[in-house]
Order: sequence, then structure tokens, then C-alpha cells
Amino acid sequence: MVLPNFLIIGAAKAGTSSLYYYLQQHPQIYMSPVKEPKFFALEGEPLDFQGPDQGINRTSRTSFAAYSELFQDVSDEIAIGEASPIYLYSPKAATKIKHYLPNVKLIAILRHPVDRAFSSFAHLVREGYETLSFAEALREEPIRIQQKWAPLFYYKQKGFYYDQLKRYYDIFERSQLKLYLYEELAANSTAVVQDIFRFLGVHDTFTPDLSRKNISGVPKSRLLYSLFNRDNPIKSAFKPFLPEQLRRNIAETFDKQNLGAKPILSPEERQDLMKLYKEDILKLQDLIKRDLSDWIT
Repeated sequence: MVLPNFLIIGAAKAGTSSLYYYLQQHPQIYMSPVKEPKFFALEGEPLDFQGPDQGINRTSRTSFAAYSELFQDVSDEIAIGEASPIYLYSPKAATKIKHYLPNVKLIAILRHPVDRAFSSFAHLVREGYETLSFAEALREEPIRIQQKWAPLFYYKQKGFYYDQLKRYYDIFERSQLKLYLYEELAANSTAVVQDIFRFLGVHDTFTPDLSRKNISGVPKSRLLYSLFNRDNPIKSAFKPFLPEQLRRNIAETFDKQNLGAKPILSPEERQDLMKLYKEDILKLQDLIKRDLSDWIT
């Protein structure tokens, strides 16, 4: 039985989808065909998340058998992994990972918590799942958590990184965890990806296509957006005849034309959130031994 020897553990809305796509291209790396199986966060739990976006109930793997099936096609790849950003936030994922994969390599990307929160909000606005303003959604967040909405709606709560990362530092060797800032990935994707290749023990001379970027904005036409970005009979009919990269290129072309103005975070909202996060950021920089002064100035 083959299981992963590395995991991308988060954070959500911090470039993990792009990183999954970059690593997937390397001939010595196998990435699970389901991008976010979430097994170590949800093992044995009922998939009954509420709220308007319940995709988590369809894509998650909660049994060991179902999870291990994701890696049955591994052949001679050196690095075997998956990307489930919920692992960083989940209270139990770290201990579950330690139990099943004690020697695993872990990759985390941290994004400024305010930017991460608003990016998650903007993403769900784009998808049509968020109908409240950002301020209203923040006020509703405790209720949503209590009602077990999908964690992507936990805009504010998921940005307190100190306790989330400390769970990993407490039980894994620091050498097992590779940590990056989102700003580093955005500024020099090539350098970050090559560093990850070295961390995983695969050839760092391989050059993946790094052009994939998430496009934000509110769709002018929900119908067109759903046609190219959601599973549907028309999309499924063309799938066997068009290579994945070509399908992505077509969808990105239409998205660039169809996506309009982005939601805007007001200075007052940013300032209010910064007051909440400042103490956590100061503790975080001591934990990870990185200068995060840019995050609090």
C-alpha cells in the first residue's frame, strides 16, 4: 500500500491550488487526483456540512480505504502527495498525520491573515455562495461555525496561525516542515517551487508551467461562469476530447472576459481585523523565526 510522503497543509487561499498544479507537472511527483481529500481532518466524521457550498461533502475522503485508493496509481514517482489546506486549521489533523505518516514532509504557505480572510470572502462571492457584505459575514461567522458551515466561510477564525502551526511544531521535527510566505510565492514562484523540489528530493532542474493564476472578480454572467468552472453535462461531454491544459486555457480566457469588478476591502475593515490579529502575528513570528513586521505595519 502506498501513502503520501508529503502534504501541503495550507493555508487556504494562500496559493495552494497553484502549488498543487505546479507540483503535479513534475514527472517524479505524484499528486492525488482529488486535490483536497481532507482525510486527516475528517476521518470517521459524517459529511454533513451545511451552508450554500457543500462541495466538501462530495469530495472528502473519510475512510482509510477510500483515502488510500487515491494513491493506487503511483508507479515510480519519488514524491507522493496531496494538498488539503484544511489540515492547518483542523484541531486534529496534526495528530492524525503523525499517527499515519510519522516521517512525512509538510509544506505550508502563510498569507497575511487579513488578505487571506478577504480573499476567501471574494472567492465565495465569485462562486455565488456569499450574499452578505464582508462586514455582515464577519458578524455572522460565529453562527455559521455553530451551524457547521464549510470552513471556507470561516474568514476571520482561520487567520489565527499561531495555534494552528504550533500543533505541528509540537509533534514534528522542524526539518519536516517547509514554510513559505504567500508574498514569496507570488514574487518568485520559480525559486519557491525549485526549493520545494529540493525539499522533496526530486530534480530541481524541471521547469513547470507557472502561468496558472486564479482570476478574481464578480461574474457578469453566472451562466457562462458555471459552464466553464462547474461540473455540468456540456463540460463533461467535451472532457474526453480536450486535454486538461487546453480546457484550463479556454476557461481562463472566458473568465478574463466575464469576471468584472472585485470586492473591495475598506481601510476601516482592514484596521479592525489587524487589531484582532496583531498579537497572534507577534507570537507567530517567534514560533516560525521569521520577521513578520511587514504584516503589522
